[in-house]
Amino acid sequence: MTDLNPPGRACLHELAAQRRLPAHQPMDQMTLGWISGHRPANFDAAPSFPRPGLMLVPARSWFLSERQSDANHGVRHNARVSLYAALLAQEHELGADDIAALCAAGAVHDCRRRDDRTDPGHGQRAATWFRRRTATVTRALGREVPAATLHRAAQAIAVHDVPYDHFTTRQKRAYRQAPHLVDVLKAADCLDRYRLPLTRWWPDLTRLRIAVPDWLPPAAFALVVRSEQAVLDGATTPCALATARRSLTPGQ
Repeated sequence: MTDLNPPGRACLHELAAQRRLPAHQPMDQMTLGWISGHRPANFDAAPSFPRPGLMLVPARSWFLSERQSDANHGVRHNARVSLYAALLAQEHELGADDIAALCAAGAVHDCRRRDDRTDPGHGQRAATWFRRRTATVTRALGREVPAATLHRAAQAIAVHDVPYDHFTTRQKRAYRQAPHLVDVLKAADCLDRYRLPLTRWWPDLTRLRIAVPDWLPPAAFALVVRSEQAVLDGATTPCALATARRSLTPGQ
């Protein structure tokens, strides 16, 4: 295993506590160990997904840079959000087209980020990129999705990083056209916050507008730990995600 915490280099958890996080924040072994050691006490010790769920692992070339594709909002984060979006869409009995569109939206929602900080406007940039490349994304997904549904998914991407109470008049109008897509994508993005290096940044489900099933937060926590550990151990990102998901899905 590659030593990703060389002597003298602070880990993300330490840097976060000191408010010194760098612009790009790839996972490191010490931080992942800290995350694993802080599993919420009420979480099931043997979590699982009740069904496989649709997941799209985005291509590295979809990101602004190779460095950003490996960072905290890179390929693995976007892939996990795509899975949670599809699972939540199924849980709330959305149609097959909406499920596929949300999976695609989750896979690209952060692809135009410049860094791992707040980066205002990255949702709108990702939505613009998605509208221009829907054929590329749906081809990778392996499913045809109606253009109108993809348009609504782009609207969800555009506001995923904007708090509800900060919506502009135009954003409120767009939200009314597809509230279920916006609500699911925001919830899915929230559920992957267990990868962040301070517990105060972990998911706050009270901010969401849809119900999240009890089984999903523990499974999301476990997927972060297992997939990030696999990559630190040398697995490729697609293999790490696939293996971690199978380990959490009965019968897979």
